[in-house]
Amino acid sequence: MNKETEFFIYLLEKYAEYKKISTTDVLNTLEQLDLTNFIYNMYERYHTEAIENAFKDIDDLIKEQKSN
Repeated sequence: MNKETEFFIYLLEKYAEYKKISTTDVLNTLEQLDLTNFIYNMYERYHTEAIENAFKDIDDLIKEQKSN
C-alpha cells in the first residue's frame, strides 16, 4: 500500500471519529458527491498541516457540493 492510500485511510478514520459517524458513511458521502478522488489527491497538502485543517476543508467541500 502506498503512502497516499495509507494517509487517506487514516484521514477517513479520523474524520469519521471527529464527525461521530462511521467511515462507511464518510466514504459514501464522498462518493455520492464525487469528492473521493479529489480528497485522495490532496495528500501533499493534508499530510503536512494540522488534521483539523483537513477536516474543515472536507466540511467546506461537502457543504459546497451539497449546495450545487
